[in-house]
Amino acid sequence: MDYPKLPKKCKSLLCKYLTPKVFDTLKNKKTINGFTLELVINSGVQNIDSSIGVYAGDEESYTTFAALFDPIIKEYHGFDTQDKHTSNLNPDDLNTPNPDSEGKFIVSTRIRVGRNIDNMHLGAVISQGQRDLVESTALKALSALEGELAGNYYPLLGMTKELQDDLYKEHLLFKEGDRFLDAAGYNRNWPDGRGIYHNHDKTFLVWINEEDQLRIISIQQGGDIKEVFIRLVSALKVIETEVTFAYNNHLGYITSCPTNLGTAMRASVHITLPNLAKDMDAFKAITDKYYLQIRGINGEHSANEGSVYDISNQRRLGITEVQAVQNLHDGVVALIGAEKTLAPK
Repeated sequence: MDYPKLPKKCKSLLCKYLTPKVFDTLKNKKTINGFTLELVINSGVQNIDSSIGVYAGDEESYTTFAALFDPIIKEYHGFDTQDKHTSNLNPDDLNTPNPDSEGKFIVSTRIRVGRNIDNMHLGAVISQGQRDLVESTALKALSALEGELAGNYYPLLGMTKELQDDLYKEHLLFKEGDRFLDAAGYNRNWPDGRGIYHNHDKTFLVWINEEDQLRIISIQQGGDIKEVFIRLVSALKVIETEVTFAYNNHLGYITSCPTNLGTAMRASVHITLPNLAKDMDAFKAITDKYYLQIRGINGEHSANEGSVYDISNQRRLGITEVQAVQNLHDGVVALIGAEKTLAPK
């Protein structure tokens, strides 16, 4: 393997930190599962507009290729090699009254976590047999859910187009991975071993074998952030009686993309801000203060639709789940306050 020709205009963290020296240090290394530097960087090499550009193939990737992953993690999360990650999923520690009880601004609230099964290959190199095992293991755990969490599993293989279209319109179902995930190896054997579980009210979902093996999601209309969090935590407690997830005291929950390490949590709202949208500097100043990201409502790399934005926590590693959700709440309160101030008199 030769050092990749990365153009000067490339702004990804891969391009920033994959120096010839780092490349020479890592080029002949591989994890116990056979994951190589070439596989780590292929997505970022193929897609020079990536913001990060690297994916892990197993938990060991983060130590075997630490010379590349560590500086990326430090820049993105502000998290150093000696730091420890702490988890806190206690809803009682939140102070999050509904910031939009009249329903004028917040369309919906969604909190999801990524999870991968301990000692299992991650999505970039997982075999079809392992993917099927993830699916069957997840289904066993999900069958234990009761009450409002009880529901059904819908495999992508054989799913009717009508059902797919309905779930897409509701922003509930994932699609085949984009070109960034495709170059990293995530679209292999599509759609085998993949599917969605949802409860009867469609307020709790589990995506099986998307980017991470499980994406566990709590969602509902409106802005009751704490209620969404409580539902998520309740489901996690049941699932974890059947499944052991990959976790360590340094990086927290292990994920395919280093941006999701730690809590592996993305807490978000879809929110309408027509006045603030006209002053993006003021908009971004608020989201930066509360460590939040602005995205389009169809996810990463998408544009906003009208004046509806997806606002979510940016920090995931080195803070607890409670802190991430609290930041979202406090930032949304500030955004709504600014929107009201800018409203025509």
